[in-house]
Parts: sequence; C-alpha cells; structure tokens
Amino acid sequence: MPFSPTPPPPLSPAPPVITPPAPKPRKSVGWMITALILAVMLGLAGVVIVSQFALHSLNLGHGSKLARAREAGPKLEECLLEDNDSQNKIAVITVDGIITEHEFDGSGNSMVDVIQAQLDRARDDKHVKAVILKVDSPGGEVLASDEIYNALCAFQEDEADDYGKPGRKGKPVICSMGSLAASGGYYISSGCRWIVANELTITGSIGVIMHGWNYRGLMDKVGIAPMTFKSGKFKDMLSGERAPSEIPPEERAMVQGLIDETYAKFTNVVADGRSQAHALNKKDGAALADNWLDYADGRVVSGSQALDLGLVDELGDFDDTVDRALTIAKLKSANLIEYREHYDLSNFLSMFGESGKAHDIKLDLGVEAPKLRTGLMYFLYQP
Repeated sequence: MPFSPTPPPPLSPAPPVITPPAPKPRKSVGWMITALILAVMLGLAGVVIVSQFALHSLNLGHGSKLARAREAGPKLEECLLEDNDSQNKIAVITVDGIITEHEFDGSGNSMVDVIQAQLDRARDDKHVKAVILKVDSPGGEVLASDEIYNALCAFQEDEADDYGKPGRKGKPVICSMGSLAASGGYYISSGCRWIVANELTITGSIGVIMHGWNYRGLMDKVGIAPMTFKSGKFKDMLSGERAPSEIPPEERAMVQGLIDETYAKFTNVVADGRSQAHALNKKDGAALADNWLDYADGRVVSGSQALDLGLVDELGDFDDTVDRALTIAKLKSANLIEYREHYDLSNFLSMFGESGKAHDIKLDLGVEAPKLRTGLMYFLYQP
C-alpha cells in the first residue's frame, strides 16, 4: 500500500492589526497663564492710576500748595510704633548714617527731602504734639546738615497766615542721641528744644573737614605728566595732579578761609540753638559752659562730658526721651508713630522707564565706607 504523507494542518489566520486610537491633542495652557498674568498687571496698574487720580483730586480740593508739591516728593505712610490708646501722637524721625543731599533711598529722594516731608506731615497733623529726632550719624555734607537744621528750626516756630495773624503753632523737637551723634549729627541736634544722650554716646566733633588726594608722586613714578589749560591762576584749585610745592600760598589761604568761615557758622549755630533752648527750658535744661569753645576743636566727647559742657540737656535712653517729650508737650500719654516711605507698583514700573540710568548691584561687606567727594566740605567725624 503506497505511503501518503499527512497533510499539514491549516494555517491559522494572522491576528488582526489593532491600531491604537490617536491621542487627543492637549489643550495648551501657556496662553492662559500669560493672559492671566497680563490681566493681573493691568488690574494693578488700573488700581494705581485710580488711586493716584483720587489723591490728586483730593489735593486739588484742599487747595494747598504744599499738598500739590508733595505729589513729586516722598510718598509717606503713617505707621504705629507704640499704641498707648491716645488721640495724641509723637512722631519719631530717624537720621541714620551719612547726612547727604544725594539720593539714598532708591526712589530719587534725598535724606533732606524725606526729613522735610516727614516734618510737613507732622506739622499738618493736629494730633501730633511733638517730634522725637533719633540721631545716629557721624555727620555729613555741610549744606545738607544746614538744611535739616533750618527745617527743624522752622518746624518749631509759630507760623502766621496770609494776613499776618497768628497761624499754626510750632511743635517741639526733642533729640535722642544714639551711639554716635558727632559733627553734622550734632549740628542738626543743636536745633532741637531738648537733647537726650546716653552717657556713652560719642558726640561733639565740632569742626569742618575738606578731604582730597595728592597723587602727583605716583604719576611721576609711572611717567605720567599732567597737561592743564586754565583760564585763571586758581582754576585748578584742589587738583591732586600738582606737586605740593606747586600750590601757591594764596590758594592755601583761600581754602583755609573757606574752612574757617564754615567753622564759624557751626559754632554760631551751636551757640544760638543751645541759648534759645535754654531760654525755653530755663533751669530744667543745661546751659553752655563758659569754656565750651575750648572743646570745639574737632574732638569727640562722651555724653557725660557733653552734659558738663552744656552740649546736651539730659542723660538717658529713648524711653527717657519719650518721657521728656510728654513733659514738654504737656501730655499724659501719646501714641508713638513714624512716617515710612510707601512703595507701590508705580515705583516698580518707573524702573523700566529710566533709560540710561544704571542700577548698581552692591556687595554688602558689613562695613559702609563714607563716600566723600573731593571739593565738598563736611561736618564729619571720620576716625
């Protein structure tokens, strides 16, 4: 019987190809986030514009030249330092660091601008009965110190209205000296009604300094010769390029004359300020000692020595200053407030509109070196 091969089993059909469903396109949320950010920024900008318009309208309604002038000055808000459940207020104004007329707060305002604005706010508020001036400063520029001194004196003087009749009464300023209130720091303090110092406060340093560098010797070493064309004999006064032997005696005499004139202004300010304060304080305060000018040679003195010389009225701390302010203002209690600069979105946005103005990045090394400029006179204690 012939052999017949077994036929192969039938092939199973190939499994069907299953095509996965196409993924649904994800909705992009980037544009939603961008739109949300833009909406928030536009909303904040709208709030700033409306608030500034309302403030502008309010100031125009008051009809006050001072109120309109403040639109371009420091923006201040009142902050409560100590609540004593009283309608009366004592405003605390701080002078800290080098006294200068140049921008120091990042908003285009100088220390003089801010202090003047704070005094204006304190004068306008009928509930503010006195001001405490906290001074912790080695001094600074002559003109800036003098402007702050004059502002303090004007704040304490009575005003007359447009018809010459008595207007607003002045308010007393009581000084609280910190660790350091020397030179220009004492200059502005001498305009206060009462001065409180700690027994270890460094103060005094009544004097004037003008600082510069003579680098002609270094130029000669590296082979650099100056070329100066001038219209007059003294046009390059205080130049550091000249050898000391090239400085004429007349120039030295003129510079020293400027120093002596400014020093005389300093001593007159101290004498007048302390005499007027003593006339108001009478036996409660301290009068200048007969020999106080012997110590007005640039030296620093302690708070205790300053009291003996009549440069301050009392030894104590800030709490003692508050008590003295209450006594002088004839108050039983008062809230302590201060005026702080207010920053809003307009300050932030203004940074983007300041083309050509560099925004410096500063490295904090823990020590702030005085930035003295050649040619300026300073009421400055510089150890």
